[in-house]
Amino acid sequence: MANPFRFGVVSSGIGRSRDGWTDLARRVEALGYSALLMPDRPSMGGLAPIAALATAAAATSTLRVGSYVFANDYRHPVILAREAATLDVLSGGRFELGLGAGVGHGEYEQLGLPFDPPGVRVSRFEEALRLIKLLFTEERVSFSGSYYAVKDLPGLPKPVQQPHPPIFIGSAGKRMLTFAAREAQMIAPTPKYTPQGPDPADVSVDEKVNWIREAAGDRFSGIELCRTRYDIAVSDSPAPLAEQTGGPAIRKRPLTIDQAVAALEDERARYGFSYIQIYDAQVENFAPVVARLAGK
Repeated sequence: MANPFRFGVVSSGIGRSRDGWTDLARRVEALGYSALLMPDRPSMGGLAPIAALATAAAATSTLRVGSYVFANDYRHPVILAREAATLDVLSGGRFELGLGAGVGHGEYEQLGLPFDPPGVRVSRFEEALRLIKLLFTEERVSFSGSYYAVKDLPGLPKPVQQPHPPIFIGSAGKRMLTFAAREAQMIAPTPKYTPQGPDPADVSVDEKVNWIREAAGDRFSGIELCRTRYDIAVSDSPAPLAEQTGGPAIRKRPLTIDQAVAALEDERARYGFSYIQIYDAQVENFAPVVARLAGK
């Protein structure tokens, strides 16, 4: 049985004041979106996610907030576990923890961090997530791995959501998607890119979903498969198309509300995608689609 649709809005908060940010959060909630999500990209120049997500949660009552995604190498997992648990406590159990192994060489270079080979970064990410889960679930934690070690550390604060906030992982690679299938509650099988654009050697979406299904086993039915739809411009929405400016440099496809609804339903039937993310400039334009599909 397919998971019901829900929709998240991705925003870096670039150029937004306090009132502008809280107004966005309240508008996203009022229009029926499930979550407001933030990237962890210092090079983008947006608001810092931890404080901004706490502010958005305080300004709303049902809206979930989440990271999209925290880069593992930017924080020690003990610090990140405490921040994540605190966000979950202060939001009343409305936090979603998105995690990744690092986005690219350019930002690491800007931050003065070594950009290790993919295998090393993924191994470090896997170890970090194991430690984070221990801190969420155990009273005291001692851990010794290849990259991290802690000794008799209290696992506090404890998150409201048990055993921990839902974990989101997105990746184009088999190793990460296989790991996510065993550890995450939300997974996005993404396209693979090279510096020149889409990787012609990338495998199909069907194959990536099969990797997840095979690795997840019995837990597959409980996983939310996720996909960004930055490419859809709803052409007959009451909100002007001209408002869909900025955002990722992705070519837009004008679709009517009916066509957008049908496209999302077809993709859920074929692949299982039920948690759909759009970016903040699409909020008003995409709202009629959310009204038609959210929760169904």
